[in-house]
Amino acid sequence: MRAMAALKGLILSGGKGTRLRPITHTSAKQLVPVANRPVLFYGIQAMADAGIEDIGIIIAPETGDEIRAAAGSGEQFGVRITYILQDEPAGLAHAVLTAEPFLGESPFVMYLGDNLLQGGIGDLVQAFNEQAPDALILLTPVPDPENYGVAELRDGAVVRLVEKPAQPQTDLALVGVYMFNASIHAAARSIEPSARGELEITDAIQRLLDDGLRVDPHVVRGWWKDTGRLEDMLAANRLVLDTIETRIDGELIDSQVDGRVIIEPGARLERCTVRGPAIIGADARLSDAYVGPYTAVGDGCVISNAEVEHSILLACAEVRDLGEGRMESSLLGRNVKIGRDRRQPRAYRFLVGDNSEIGIL
Repeated sequence: MRAMAALKGLILSGGKGTRLRPITHTSAKQLVPVANRPVLFYGIQAMADAGIEDIGIIIAPETGDEIRAAAGSGEQFGVRITYILQDEPAGLAHAVLTAEPFLGESPFVMYLGDNLLQGGIGDLVQAFNEQAPDALILLTPVPDPENYGVAELRDGAVVRLVEKPAQPQTDLALVGVYMFNASIHAAARSIEPSARGELEITDAIQRLLDDGLRVDPHVVRGWWKDTGRLEDMLAANRLVLDTIETRIDGELIDSQVDGRVIIEPGARLERCTVRGPAIIGADARLSDAYVGPYTAVGDGCVISNAEVEHSILLACAEVRDLGEGRMESSLLGRNVKIGRDRRQPRAYRFLVGDNSEIGIL
């Protein structure tokens, strides 16, 4: 078995996040929080926990400054972060080629910045280092494989990869985590853009297979989430909140908490009930409110005379005076205000941006 150089990390944090608009009109999709922590940070932390110290983050011109400001030098995670500008979202294999000056001859883990993977990647890194394949791909069964890159196996070995096939031959989708040695660079250079005009990582991995190189599969049995849609964000929020332990650092006045709840410093709750798992961010102000399970309330939020459940509120959002109605399964952006006016006659009044969605149930 050959000796391997120190593993590097590559996190893809470009992309426009069209499926999460309007939130992503003003914020990178990788910075939308799950359990009050940006999705991107989970990927960085997973690499740090696996012993990877040198991480490159692919950024886009539109959101790069915001991502730099959030993740910084990497010191908060105990890693070194290098930012790599990708001028256009031309595919995952194009991102690999863009990062080649940073990666050099090092093997590396590639992680999609809007993905969450249960249990981290420590065991996978160990397997990659010990078994030394040319590539290791993560797979998971999905109900809609036509929406993913799909792998076909024979006797436990990868024999074919197809990007978003019209008629999938298997339900094994590629999870957004890949491990490669330097052979992937030549493979990425040798492929042509797909019908959608992108250099597909599935085509590059297929080139490795065609050239007789070794691609090992690993089927993920825990949960994996691509957080590109509202329902996926809420599901990821549920899964992460299910792992929290109670911590009360804020102020409770005539209030009660049931189950696993985190209340951050500076938060103040008056005449409230919070049923976990839930998290209330720093300096939030809650009064005469009910917060139900699987809710993440961001820093500086206000909830007054209202009920909120199974929702994500970004920083400084406000929900007031909903009366007997309950807000649920919702994602509110920063500084969004939701409320009911008590004046008569009763009516609905909205100021709503492009690509928003409102449901009145």
